[in-house]
Amino acid sequence: MIHAAEVIAGDGIPAQLHRGKFAMWLFLASEVMFFTGFIGAFIALYNATPTAASDARQLNANVALVNTIVLITSSLTMALAVAASKRGNRSRVRLFLVVTILLGATFLVIKAFEYKAKLEHGITPGTSTFFSAYYLLTGFHGLHVLGGIVALLWLAAISGRFTREYNVPVEVTGLYWHFVDVVWIFLFPVLYLIAPAG
Repeated sequence: MIHAAEVIAGDGIPAQLHRGKFAMWLFLASEVMFFTGFIGAFIALYNATPTAASDARQLNANVALVNTIVLITSSLTMALAVAASKRGNRSRVRLFLVVTILLGATFLVIKAFEYKAKLEHGITPGTSTFFSAYYLLTGFHGLHVLGGIVALLWLAAISGRFTREYNVPVEVTGLYWHFVDVVWIFLFPVLYLIAPAG
């Protein structure tokens, strides 16, 4: 039940939703700056490093494409979880949150196997400037996916509390998860398609 003090006069929208969304957008704005700086530095280093193109060709674009599909699908299931929470359908919220968690975990497992294959061939962050940037960008993104999974696990555990009137945590976490997906959509072509083509 929403108390009258929590409702913004005139539009009937819960004040906590506005606060939650505003806080998340501020956080995401700071994250955009981080990733923009990292990607910009990568592009500058790539253009300044003679061996970068040959290093980039050692990445497996097919594996990355599968991971891209996995993450985009997880964005869809997250959107379905948000939609279900707005309808007050708790069982569907839990279902779509669990599917999103599984897809996020699948992304990390595939990425772990990709790292393992590189390390077994002696390709480490110290191998070259390109691979330093590669591990930094994908590792930083992977930590964000892991953080998102932790948040989704918490949401799934308390999904019985969500109603049509109260679903703020699901919607706000959805914003974060979509952001993580969008970042990967930028990283995928930059690392696996544009760089090798160069």
